[in-house]
Formats: sequence, C-alpha cells, structure tokens
Amino acid sequence: MRHGKKVNHLSRQTGHRKAMLANMACSLIEHKRINTTVAKAKALKQFVEPLITKSKEDTTHNRRIVFSYLRNKYGVTELFREVAAKVGDRPGGYTRIIKLGNRLGDNADMAMIELVDFNELYNGGKKEVKKATTRRGRAKKTEATPEAPAAEATENTEATE
Repeated sequence: MRHGKKVNHLSRQTGHRKAMLANMACSLIEHKRINTTVAKAKALKQFVEPLITKSKEDTTHNRRIVFSYLRNKYGVTELFREVAAKVGDRPGGYTRIIKLGNRLGDNADMAMIELVDFNELYNGGKKEVKKATTRRGRAKKTEATPEAPAAEATENTEATE
C-alpha cells in the first residue's frame, strides 16, 4: 500500500531527483517557461511553489532557505527581485501546466510549465490599456489656456514699470 506517500520518485534516487528539480526550478525562474514531461512538471510544481511563496517576504532567512533548495545564487536573486514583485498579491497557484502531446522518440507525455503572471496571452485583465485618442485636439487647447494668463501677467508687469 502507498498510504501517505505523495512524492513521485521519477525513477531516480534522492540526490539525483533533488538536483534535477533544483536545476529545473532555476531554469523555470530564469526563462519563465520550460518544456518537460508531465510527471516532471507536476513534481516541479510541488517543488517550486513553496519557494515562490517564501520569496514574497524578502528576509535573509528566507533567502537562505530558498538557496538551500535551488543551489544557484542567480536563480535566488531573480526569484526574490522579479518573480516576487509580480506574484506579490497572488495567494497561490503561481505555475500553470499545459499539456503538449507526445514526444516523437519515446511517446512520452510532454507539457509546458510556466509562471502564470509572466504570460500576457492569458492575463487579459492585467495588461495596460491605452486610452483612445481623439482627432479634435483638446490637449492643445488645455495647454494654451495656462499660457494665456502667464502672458497677460508679463504684459501687466511691463506696463506698470
């Protein structure tokens, strides 16, 4: 029976599995999306989401904890600077797994895992919207209005002198 055993060993020993997940997490943080098998993507999701949660609070203790998992100082820096700034208000669910089909060589199920906040295609409401411009030229009239009193003030000062 496998009661309470939630870790997918991915046919690897502990050291190899931890090193592989650390490397994949660093690649995900650096490139914002990677292609891998579905099983590895699911294992990576469980591995990286607690680290992203830790990165929301930038303390020395949290940086050291994350570094002990990632083993890459550039990945830790990127996580705490760019990724944490984007996911600061999100309560969880920082990654998305999209299934891509089967690999040609061995017919393995492939998937793309990506950080949710860095994909502009799916973030419809968060994209900046440009304001519509009119051809009437209201901005020119508003700019001319403040200049007119200033010009009158200079004429009045010249007249009094």
